[in-house]
Amino acid sequence: MLEPVTLAHVAREAGVSPSTVSRILNGTANVTPEKRVRVEAVIARLNFRPNPQAQALAGGRSLSIGVITPSLHSTFYGEALAGIEAALDDTPYHPLVISGQWRTEREQEALDVLLARRVDAVILLGGILDDEILQHVARRVPLIAVGREVRGLSECCIVLDNAAGMRLVAQHLLSLGHRQFAYISGAERQSDALERRHAFLGTLHAAGLTVPDGLIQVGNYTEDGGRLAAQRLLDTGLPFTALACANDQMALGARLTLYRAGRQVPGDVSLTGFDDVVTSSLMTPPLTTVRQAIYDIGTVAAREALNLLAGQPVNRQLFTPELVVRDSTAPPPSPSPAEAQA
Repeated sequence: MLEPVTLAHVAREAGVSPSTVSRILNGTANVTPEKRVRVEAVIARLNFRPNPQAQALAGGRSLSIGVITPSLHSTFYGEALAGIEAALDDTPYHPLVISGQWRTEREQEALDVLLARRVDAVILLGGILDDEILQHVARRVPLIAVGREVRGLSECCIVLDNAAGMRLVAQHLLSLGHRQFAYISGAERQSDALERRHAFLGTLHAAGLTVPDGLIQVGNYTEDGGRLAAQRLLDTGLPFTALACANDQMALGARLTLYRAGRQVPGDVSLTGFDDVVTSSLMTPPLTTVRQAIYDIGTVAAREALNLLAGQPVNRQLFTPELVVRDSTAPPPSPSPAEAQA
């Protein structure tokens, strides 16, 4: 097997230093025309092909964009990651993905690892790190934050209108005639969970309705979290005809709990989610939810990171959600004769 031609081979044949060859390749060399012609002739004769990765490292770049996601198993974040990969396909950059596992200390470790590997930019999907930490990171490398507001970095934030989406859910359930509600929230340390919860309860309050404390449970945005939260709702013994979940994964888990308890969806309980992940239309019954352009969010995040790396301005992005009505919601069941008399 022939030995690959290296920059050192070119330098030796041309009678110059390797750094001179590198500068000629990069267009930064201040050499005589004769020396440039000699080096270029050797490059052509040896059919030398420079290694882009090595050139990048020599220039202080890694050609990698770090991506921190709360979970590698999340359907939502998986689709966003697919969008990021697609946007980087035709560029020299590659994503370096690491999970924060929904824990502050793990997210900080993930960030430290990416910075130690000299990533050229960071994309943060959600996340729970303090704004001050992210402001410090943004002074070191370009940073794009998805699904959250970071003080002082609003132009680098891709914002999801959580409140508008959850208002659509509440209005839909109210229009069907529901008056007894339950709600499964995401972890309250996350801004999107708070925005969705406040919007849902606020819409009900404007309609003259309140939700008892026992019928508001907190999950962790996972299927298992939704399953357990739904069981806690049933354990209260309080009546509800509509259950809204802060994301589709928790709605899927809640659906299993309702099934095991003999509660029909939507005959006994109307069920809603948020995100419209790819599996939501395949649930039994198909889930009424709020559609977010998850894949597009990923592609936009990657393109904005590339813009920052190119020194180009970025534009604050706001994605508007859309209500998708499917078979998991219906008018509430008619009261029994005894309930009607009561």
